[in-house]
Amino acid sequence: MRSRYPSSTSTFASSFGPGPLTPAIKALVAANAAVFVVSFLVPALDLALQRTFGLQPQSVIEQLRIWQLFTYMFLHGSFFHVLFNMLALWMFGVELERMWGSRFFTKFYFIAGGGAALTTLLLSFTPLPFADQLYRSVTIGASGAVYGVLLAYARYFPHRPIYLYFVFPIPAKYFVMIMGAISLLSSMNGPGGGVAHTTHLGGLVAAYLYLKSGTGTNLMAEIKYRYLKWRINRMRRRFDVYSGGRVDDVDRHVH
Repeated sequence: MRSRYPSSTSTFASSFGPGPLTPAIKALVAANAAVFVVSFLVPALDLALQRTFGLQPQSVIEQLRIWQLFTYMFLHGSFFHVLFNMLALWMFGVELERMWGSRFFTKFYFIAGGGAALTTLLLSFTPLPFADQLYRSVTIGASGAVYGVLLAYARYFPHRPIYLYFVFPIPAKYFVMIMGAISLLSSMNGPGGGVAHTTHLGGLVAAYLYLKSGTGTNLMAEIKYRYLKWRINRMRRRFDVYSGGRVDDVDRHVH
C-alpha cells in the first residue's frame, strides 16, 4: 500500500511517502528492528522472547505477566512482518506525530496496541468457538497499534488516497472501513494463518474510542489551530512577507 501526499500539505513531503522519520517513530522502528535482528541471529533466544514477551492470555492471567499487553508489539515472526508494519507506521504515522507531537503520538500508539491486546485477552474468555485456542496462543507484532494509527490517519485525512497494491486509489476513510470489515469477518473464524485478526480489530476499536473521548475532541481543535498557524507562516515565507522587516536589508518593505 502507498499513500500519496499533496506537496502543499507538508514541508517534508516528497514524491513517495511523508518524508523523514519523526522522533517517536524513529525510536519505535529502531526498537522493533533491533529486537528482530537479535531474535533472527539467535533462534533459541527468539523462542524465549516469544514465550516471555509475546501476548498469551494464559500467561497474563495465570502468571500475571501483565507486561505482555505491551511488549508483544516489539516482536515479529518474519522479516516481511516487521518490514510491512514499520513501513505502514512510517507512511501513516509521521504526519500524525508532526501534528500531535511525539509525546501524544507515543501515548496514542501504546493505547491502541494495549487496547488491541486487551481485546484479545477478553475474547479468550468468551464462549466463542475459538476462545480456547486464543487463550493458549501467542500473539506478536505491532499490527494492532498500526491499525490504530491507520484509523487516526483516516479520521484526520479522510479523503487522502491510499494506493492499494500500488494501483487502486481508495480514500483513506473507505480503506479503513475495508480493513476493519476484513478483520471482523476473519476474526469470526478464529485465529488462522498466523494472523491475529481479533488484535487488528481491537486496535481499530481502541483508537476510535480514544479519539472520540474528550481528549480526542480537544486535540482536534488544537490541531486545527496549529495547522492554520502553520499555513499562515508558510504563506508568509512563500510571498516573502515578514512581520517586522530584516535587519540586513533596510530597503526591504514590510507588507
